[in-house]
Amino acid sequence: MNPLVTPELGLIFWQAVTFLIVFFLLARFAWKPIMASLKERESSIEDALSQAEKARQDMENLNAQNREMEAKSREEGQKIIQEAREAAETLRNRQKEETEKEVNKMLEDARKLIESEKQAAVSAIKNQVGLLSIEIAEKLIRKNLDSDASQKELVNQLIDEVKLN
Repeated sequence: MNPLVTPELGLIFWQAVTFLIVFFLLARFAWKPIMASLKERESSIEDALSQAEKARQDMENLNAQNREMEAKSREEGQKIIQEAREAAETLRNRQKEETEKEVNKMLEDARKLIESEKQAAVSAIKNQVGLLSIEIAEKLIRKNLDSDASQKELVNQLIDEVKLN
């Protein structure tokens, strides 16, 4: 039978050994740095979210301070109280809208940052795995084609495959 259709036991064995070596190398050297960089990115994103939450808390504190100022102004007199209420109400609405816009913008920016960091992490993982695979394949090919006999055998095999196609 054609060896291309039914592989020999030796070929299956060496393919399994090669797979186990590649798997071991990836598990030993690639996964730990990749996971460490993902953890680092995750912590930076969490820091950004906590800063956004802190900014929202600060804005709530400012609103509370505004309410205290309004309470003090009521003690001054009816005419001043009325003017202060109108001014404080306008100011509060404006600040509330600005605060909500700013908090929403910060949350949206944080979400976008998280998504872009995820994409960057996935891309980095793909690049590292690809580079490792190419390096391993290159080393295996160099090792297998050291002798003239193995090179001639490969050329003859490629010629046979071209004739079949």
